[in-house]
Amino acid sequence: MVFKRLLGSLGVGGPTVDTVLDPGAVMPGGQLGGQVQLKGGDADFTVEHITLELVARVEAEHDGGESEGAVVFERFTVGGGFRLAAGELHSVPFSVAVPWETPITELHGQALGIVLGVRTELAISGAKDKGDLDQLAVRPLPVQEAVLEALGGLGFGFRSADLELGRIGGTGQQLPFYQEIELTPAPRYAHQVNEIEVTFLASPGGVEIILEADKRGGLFSDGHDAVSRFAVGHQGVEQVDWNTEVDGWIRQLVEHHHHHTHSSHHDDHGHGHRSGPGIGTAVAVGAAGLAVGVVGGMVAAEVIDEVGDFFEGDDEEDEEGGED
Repeated sequence: MVFKRLLGSLGVGGPTVDTVLDPGAVMPGGQLGGQVQLKGGDADFTVEHITLELVARVEAEHDGGESEGAVVFERFTVGGGFRLAAGELHSVPFSVAVPWETPITELHGQALGIVLGVRTELAISGAKDKGDLDQLAVRPLPVQEAVLEALGGLGFGFRSADLELGRIGGTGQQLPFYQEIELTPAPRYAHQVNEIEVTFLASPGGVEIILEADKRGGLFSDGHDAVSRFAVGHQGVEQVDWNTEVDGWIRQLVEHHHHHTHSSHHDDHGHGHRSGPGIGTAVAVGAAGLAVGVVGGMVAAEVIDEVGDFFEGDDEEDEEGGED
């Protein structure tokens, strides 16, 4: 086992820590398991606590444009209160429940360009240090997968996905950010809308689905955003004809005569172009559904490599603003 990082605040001879996550993707609301593996340093130390942080790379819109930063959206204390002898190997197993609103990072194993990580904080003898970031993979709940599959089957294509700082008014949103999955319109709707955005807000009782259409303007009217919300339970997913259901949602959305502005939908944010090519990996659409291949010059491995650099650079900002 390679122990990734010396605890810098303890200097040479301090303990080392490595967090190993169980293989495979977790689901929103599901259990994240693994082990925190410690190796004692040159002397005995008291481990006060071991804390796991769930961290997301989030975009924020403001008057000057857009910026990105790291947001800690959950913390778990998984161990502590023991002596770590010099040179001792000690493993702390854990199983923690990730929030229901945790964004999905992949569909059928294809990365969507969302960056999430698990970071380990170790407090030893009065000093704290954060270890390396481990990538967190999250696959969709059955309802989320069914809706995305239906959209793909109806001819909508994946454009990008990102995390937006802010809250969606009138919903039960819990986290300080939400995920937007941006889709190119199916051919039959291309004359009416520029794009469709999908947001899932999952909870123990079901999934709230927010659809937003960037509607094209007509000869005598400006373009605008239309928003619809739908609630679906977790049970009986396989009994639903999702293509028909979702097609009905889309028709209701694009034919909606009363529209909400983007700012009322997303509290503080004005409407504007968001994700560039950057980390928002484009996933090509094909017969198998939304995610069949990665294009745009960034493959999943490159996304993973960039995660460490991104979060390393944002440690200070994160500690100031990431914990409420």
